[in-house]
Amino acid sequence: MYDAAILWDWLAFAIRWLHVITAIAWIGSSFYFIALDLGLNRDIKGPADGEEWQVHGGGFYHIQKYLVAPEAMPEHLTWFKWESYSTWLSGFAMLAVVYWAGAELYLIDPAKADLSIWQGILISAASLAIGWVIYDLLCKSPLGETPTTLMILLFILLVVMSWGYNQVFTGRAALLHLGAFTATIMTANVFFIIMPNQRIVVADLKAGRTPDAKYGKIAKLRSTHNNYLTLPVIFLMLSNHYPLAFGTKYAWIIAALVFLMGVTIRHYFNTMHARQGRPNWTWAATVVLFLIIAWLSTIPGHDTYEEAEARALTPYEQRFADAAGFEEAHDIIIGRCSMCHAREPVWGNMQWAPKGVFLETRSDITQHAREIYLQAGASHAMPPANITGLEAEDRAKLVAWYRAGL
Repeated sequence: MYDAAILWDWLAFAIRWLHVITAIAWIGSSFYFIALDLGLNRDIKGPADGEEWQVHGGGFYHIQKYLVAPEAMPEHLTWFKWESYSTWLSGFAMLAVVYWAGAELYLIDPAKADLSIWQGILISAASLAIGWVIYDLLCKSPLGETPTTLMILLFILLVVMSWGYNQVFTGRAALLHLGAFTATIMTANVFFIIMPNQRIVVADLKAGRTPDAKYGKIAKLRSTHNNYLTLPVIFLMLSNHYPLAFGTKYAWIIAALVFLMGVTIRHYFNTMHARQGRPNWTWAATVVLFLIIAWLSTIPGHDTYEEAEARALTPYEQRFADAAGFEEAHDIIIGRCSMCHAREPVWGNMQWAPKGVFLETRSDITQHAREIYLQAGASHAMPPANITGLEAEDRAKLVAWYRAGL
């Protein structure tokens, strides 16, 4: 039997699938062209800025790059833009489906900020646009002529946003939004800067004018920023699956350090592709940063059992607490789920609750009613391998309780 929760979950899965596919296409082409540009042989005389021979798939490719433009405009020109646009659009759709439609569950943390759903969504949407405006103004200022200073200021902006998101949203939503904030800057670079500049060059060529080299220079700066921001964005997008990344009060520092790791890793590969050696020190720096992140993740940021037990229920939680069958569902979950989903798990050698989900108190259980229904009622995903022996009759009771609370 289909219901809204099941269909909505499949919709979220489909959008996530699309987002991953388009992101692979965008990141792949971005990394390829950065590596290609850095590896061009510029010692060969001729009209081109550089060229390279490559072999792949049983064939040979002869690639030439013109710094501004070739003398004559080719009849066919391939543009790389839809990979970026599709990635952002699918990511925005996922943000709306998961975090806006599920704001009570995933977006708003009443312990941090007393926000209504519409206020949380407004902050979420506005922050993405404001971030691009600030970044773009920085790039267009005289700082644009000093790339290193500009990158430092961009890093400071990201740290401030990381802290700010952590003050108003759940840890999971804070890291995800920082990733969306950064991805918005990256896609806006393509849409508002890189593509328009390329169109100006093409229009000049068609009109017989000599294109201004500044347009290529500006586009290359923004493309380089995108290159260094890519790896942190991937980490942040994956972080919602790993509570060790978001389930600590220092999650905002973890996110900031991830951006530094992105710089060290990309610096190694960019230097290597440019045939300027292999700066192996970057790997040592990356490992140190990663160990600091792992240590920070062990400092809990969740409420205690006593605090959760005493906390007043939100309207969403109260609805399921008042629903028929709650007491039975509560006893089933305490008996079959809470040994793992606890602030101090007692199952085996488990140190942290899976996915950072606690199922010990009334507020814990009612807060995660939808997940309980999907994971242990509508499907048999939980418990893993049904290791705690959750019977079919118990699963039916969980389903009945959830539907009674709708």
